[in-house]
Amino acid sequence: MRIGELASRAGVSVRSVRYYEEQGLLASTRSASGQRHYTQSEVERVAFIQRLYAAGLSSRTISELLPCVDAPSEVNSDAALERMAQERERLSEHIDDLVRTRKALDGLMATAREYRERLRTPTPSHSATALLDRCTA
Repeated sequence: MRIGELASRAGVSVRSVRYYEEQGLLASTRSASGQRHYTQSEVERVAFIQRLYAAGLSSRTISELLPCVDAPSEVNSDAALERMAQERERLSEHIDDLVRTRKALDGLMATAREYRERLRTPTPSHSATALLDRCTA
């Protein structure tokens, strides 16, 4: 099948298929006129690559995992599991950072709400600067 049909069957864009090839994640054979040709197994491979991207993996990481698919063995399987564990740890650290950032934003929002409420009954000791200073202290 040609590139457009592969893209259609796999539910991705032609551009994505070309990108996967550029990244070494997918291979094609070429006709005499240079057109790419694929088999049904490439449809399944693109679907698998899509699942890996959906799991937050980069194309570089995906290329490190593909030997487990291309040449199944205990060694390749162990290496893939270890690499996925590393990626999971990286994602967990990122989530922790995001939670801390959200908490900081929640604090700023609480201060802004408090300031907004005090605007209804202003007093000299409740200036915006004083409230923001309290939030960032």
